[in-house]
Amino acid sequence: MSEQSIIEVKDLVQKAGRQVVLNGISFTAAKGECLGVFGLSGTGKTSLLHILAGVDRFTSGTVEVLGCNVRKQQDFKKHMGLVTQERSLFQDLNAGENLDFMASIKGVDPRDIDRVVTQVELKEYLHQPVSKMDLGVYQRLALACALLGKPQLLIADELISNFDIYSSHIIVREIRQFMADGGTVILGFSIIELCDLMTRVAWLDKEQINIFTPPAARQHWDSLVQAISQTSGDNDV
Repeated sequence: MSEQSIIEVKDLVQKAGRQVVLNGISFTAAKGECLGVFGLSGTGKTSLLHILAGVDRFTSGTVEVLGCNVRKQQDFKKHMGLVTQERSLFQDLNAGENLDFMASIKGVDPRDIDRVVTQVELKEYLHQPVSKMDLGVYQRLALACALLGKPQLLIADELISNFDIYSSHIIVREIRQFMADGGTVILGFSIIELCDLMTRVAWLDKEQINIFTPPAARQHWDSLVQAISQTSGDNDV
């Protein structure tokens, strides 16, 4: 694994029963970049992110994260922040209690909570139950929990969605700052307009992965949309 590579994936195969989800994919992610993993429902995006985070086992291939073979070592998790697509925070606790609990699990100095609360502007929500939070605020809290302890790697699945503009602004700002500080981001997304946030786009489709620049990814999307529109038009005729 090269000094600049944070993640190296080679010939990764993942199966769910007899169904092939990922078929021999390979890619790397470098220090300080935001690699966007683009995939619509059923393309294996969440499966890939869970493998990178050491949450799911995989069928074959090699995956190295922060110098660790994820099949054999778990040390990389101490330097990783994770935001899952599912609501994984404790719904019966308020925001402050979730942060306290995550800090204790990570062995983080409780004073670090103040830092992440300030970063994502959560102070007024600390006593609000998570179950009553708007989605944008919830995602800011999930990001704050992931950033506790100043991780080197952030893996997030659908962190930015169709919620309030202010929360989106805060999350994008903090992702950019995280990268500027040398952190690496793996960001699963399905809204093509988010391409501009990425350094590169890993496009998942038909069990394979293709790496695009953000402009090339947008162009590829536009071509797909145009092809579908033309096909629909032909059928209408």
